[in-house]
Amino acid sequence: MPDISRDDVAHLATLARIDLSDAELDHLAPQLAVILDSIASISEVAAEDVPPTSHALPLTNVFREDVATPGLTAEQALSGAPEVEEQRFSVPRILGEEQ
Repeated sequence: MPDISRDDVAHLATLARIDLSDAELDHLAPQLAVILDSIASISEVAAEDVPPTSHALPLTNVFREDVATPGLTAEQALSGAPEVEEQRFSVPRILGEEQ
């Protein structure tokens, strides 16, 4: 198990700007040692012939090519609107006059 001392935890807490009590430092030191030991055991298992991956399955880009196409004209966009005012959609006011 990697040795991580109470002073190491206090130093990390200072760097992270976390105020830990003496009891918390004593409690966290063995927990961090277990975490570091787990990471070390994973490093031992990794073989050189296995490339590092971020996902278990290969991912492919599912996005289409970004191709500019002509959009709707103002008249086409407003053609189905129930009410139009100055080339804009006209909707009922929902806020009071004070807004």
